[in-house]
Amino acid sequence: MNTVRRGAAALAAATVLLGTGAAGAATAAPSPTPSAVTIPPGLYGTKDPTYDGVWRQSLAFLAQRATGYQPADQSVDWLLGQQCEDGSFASYRADATKPCDAKTMRDTNATALAVQALGSVRRQATAPEKIDKAVKAGSDWLRGVQNKDGGWGYSSGGASDANSTSVVVGALAATGVKPGSFTSAEGRTPYDALLTFALPCSDKAGAGAFAYQPDKTGALLANADATAAATLAGLGKSIVATKASPEQPPTCTDLSKPTVERAALNGASYLAKALAKTGHLVLPPMPGATDTTEQPDIGNTADAVVALAASGAAKEAKPALDWLEKNSAAWAKESGPAAYAQLILAARATDTDPREFGAADLVEQLNATGPAPKTPDTSASSTSDDDDSGFDVWWIIGIGMVVGVGIGFLVSGRKK
Repeated sequence: MNTVRRGAAALAAATVLLGTGAAGAATAAPSPTPSAVTIPPGLYGTKDPTYDGVWRQSLAFLAQRATGYQPADQSVDWLLGQQCEDGSFASYRADATKPCDAKTMRDTNATALAVQALGSVRRQATAPEKIDKAVKAGSDWLRGVQNKDGGWGYSSGGASDANSTSVVVGALAATGVKPGSFTSAEGRTPYDALLTFALPCSDKAGAGAFAYQPDKTGALLANADATAAATLAGLGKSIVATKASPEQPPTCTDLSKPTVERAALNGASYLAKALAKTGHLVLPPMPGATDTTEQPDIGNTADAVVALAASGAAKEAKPALDWLEKNSAAWAKESGPAAYAQLILAARATDTDPREFGAADLVEQLNATGPAPKTPDTSASSTSDDDDSGFDVWWIIGIGMVVGVGIGFLVSGRKK
């Protein structure tokens, strides 16, 4: 959720080529850093934003709002300026003064997360009507590029995948749209698409998991990244979800008539077992790599913590959160704002103070990566606003206290 890392097929490819170590593909994975990179005013982070500019900005907004801060107007204006006239977003547009054209690589993941992020900052924005227009345009574009099976691929017209479909579901839920009502021309919903990626509990290698996409033979292979994303989406939630109550141990159960909610809980069961082995997820070996030593996948471990907590398995998520507190500092420093945001949201989902995350103040570290945000709004009115489609029920009243109903996910289409 450096997720999304996250968060796209293009970024995942760049991650592989550039060797990003323990960062999760398409999440907050470190961006390539040429000798001279000009960071636009208002953008968070210091790395080349080519593959993740909109993604990391949006994820930073969501984490800031979750800790009571409002992003600086300059940062909000930068994100608004990245939107194309048709409502879509690319991963990054170096020259936003030029209109988007047929060569502009529009990105469903960036679009969905930007829609969610802009909606989250609306109430305290200086021009809420402008944001309303941007959110509607983005949602309309996503509806227009929905695939026949009800899902989405990373790019318009691409085959649906679990990650891209999940991040769109999170954006829809967060902006007050019932994902189940967002149907394709053939009458299929995003949930119909998600169910096609779910592995049965009888699968020995990946019981209850989700695949990113079927492989060339049509087989479904368990993918922890896709499972974390789809678990949240199947529950109608997103990366900003909070701990569900009452808690329930994750189990895997096949139904004669599968439901997306049951598939999501099965996904939580897979994640719990995967994390129980070492306290963290692991990165798959790079293609052609001679060193097969398993490397921790820190970004997707953070996403898995959120997914487990949102499914009612916060107890099973706690060991992984403890592991993150001890082992994520160097990764977050190298990866930048999206990584800090992922960790903040993982802490928040388990009722852990992100200002005391191990030896780190994640909130301070995130805020330092870009223009200083506005100070927290601790007034009672900041916890609810019927006109904001539920966004402000996420915000913290006072540092360290988290409230939320957990509507709104990750992470993006992070293709392994």
